[in-house]
Amino acid sequence: MKKLRIHYFQHVPFEGLGCIESWAFEKDHILTATQFHTPSYELPELKNIDWFIMMGGPMSVHDEAKYPWLKEEKVFIKQAIAAGKTVIGICLGAQLVAEALGARVFSNVHKEIGWFEVTRTTQGNTTALLKDIEPSFTAFHWHGDTFDLPHGAAHLLQSEACINQMFLYNKHALGIQFHFEVTPQTLYAMIRHGRQELTPGTYIQDEETILAQAQLITENNQRMYAILNGLEPNA
Repeated sequence: MKKLRIHYFQHVPFEGLGCIESWAFEKDHILTATQFHTPSYELPELKNIDWFIMMGGPMSVHDEAKYPWLKEEKVFIKQAIAAGKTVIGICLGAQLVAEALGARVFSNVHKEIGWFEVTRTTQGNTTALLKDIEPSFTAFHWHGDTFDLPHGAAHLLQSEACINQMFLYNKHALGIQFHFEVTPQTLYAMIRHGRQELTPGTYIQDEETILAQAQLITENNQRMYAILNGLEPNA
């Protein structure tokens, strides 16, 4: 199996790769990072990477005035997609991929924070990428924004609160709105840094309810591995 050169964009210190890091190390792939939350971040040379992953964060794709690096990131995402790189966006990252593909990103009717069911769409039922994943399962969510489905993308997963939970464009650009990758450590960190968002809402669980379902992390990490394995060359 070819060693992949995987580069990821991290927006805040408490939303890293999670179990994706373990998967990459187990596969002996090469990991590098741009950490926009540090003052000395550097962008990679596109020719030097095979996969490109964008993680989550509490900011919006529209917050360029507050986070000027968003402009650079958006240009890089468009270039990576155009170059045919494998591109994976998670939460904020999925919204950035959707926007790069010309879709609208906007505030969802409901914030979705906690463990909620995700189900396959009609296209999801016939997509090879999900062949090892159940038709419905419970996943961890933390998002207030959503997006329109990019033109030409396959709509794979949805939830009651948010219709666009996963899409695949041209078999190489994947957007995942929820958090397959979350580990116990990243779950606790997200709660610690975002506790002020855990206010009463139709699709917002309290801290106790979220932590009581932490046993679901293991099977969600297995699903993340299945997705990553499915995107590998010659999968």
